[in-house]
Amino acid sequence: MKLTRSSIILWMGLVFACGGVLGALGQRLYTVSSVSASASGQRNPEEFRKRFVATLKTRVHASDEQVAKITAIMDNTRERFRETRSSIDPQLKQIREGQQEQIRALLSPEQAAEWDKWRQERAERRKQRKEESKQDQ
Repeated sequence: MKLTRSSIILWMGLVFACGGVLGALGQRLYTVSSVSASASGQRNPEEFRKRFVATLKTRVHASDEQVAKITAIMDNTRERFRETRSSIDPQLKQIREGQQEQIRALLSPEQAAEWDKWRQERAERRKQRKEESKQDQ
């Protein structure tokens, strides 16, 4: 079968159109999934609490007395989480430091210097993000 010039142009046009459709679909899927992420990357506990209480009132039809008791339960739970985290944090810090020492021991002196510089930069960025999140609240 011999292809004519017009059939070749038609096939090229179809391939081009299919590529455009696939590209548009891919872009749509990418932007939909990336837009759903929160702006700061972290959840705001107070916003969660407000939505939770609003849902209790509207969907579960909880009374004000029940909402007050549930709020007290949530406060108690938050405090228990803080206590548990504070007791675990020193152990986690020790594990992280051990990991850092093991990695550093594998590196040459030049690599270790760059490693230390990189870790310092990461710590500064983490500190900045923490300060920014405190200012936003």
